[in-house]
Amino acid sequence: MRRTMESGGMDRAAFVARFGGVFEHSPWIAEGAWDAGLPEGAGTADGLHAAMVAVLRAAPHQRKLDLLNAHPDLAGKLAVRGELTAESSAEQAGAGLDRCTPAEFARFTELNDTYKVRFGFPFILAVKGSTRAEILAAFERRVTNTPEEEFATALEQVERIALLRIRDLLPATP
Repeated sequence: MRRTMESGGMDRAAFVARFGGVFEHSPWIAEGAWDAGLPEGAGTADGLHAAMVAVLRAAPHQRKLDLLNAHPDLAGKLAVRGELTAESSAEQAGAGLDRCTPAEFARFTELNDTYKVRFGFPFILAVKGSTRAEILAAFERRVTNTPEEEFATALEQVERIALLRIRDLLPATP
């Protein structure tokens, strides 16, 4: 699997071009998965996700923190200015974050600011299938976590986002 991927015979450059954006602005994860040698099953969403998550989990703390900081605020300024990645924009729009009321937008802004001061990275949640009310409730709950709990929770959410994105690109089974 090192030279070509079982689905489509991709080389490294094509693999990174296709999957480098699965983890927000962090192609190093796709590069690391390729360089480690993709295992059997990497042609499926779950198999590829496992290979990429292994790279993330083996990364040093600072690299993980950089990944968290690569994520945009939910219903934040980048969204308002239309500067999100296509994936983030679609995910946030799917959850209705592009249709916040002024009061909701103000609350998201307040929570985003509080959260970043407390934890040093933006609030991250796999929003696909969630409503604005559910997202705000999760935000309210998680802002009280300890920094250690929230770092782990944010990474879990990053992994979930990546899985959903990979499932959009690959079949669940061969």
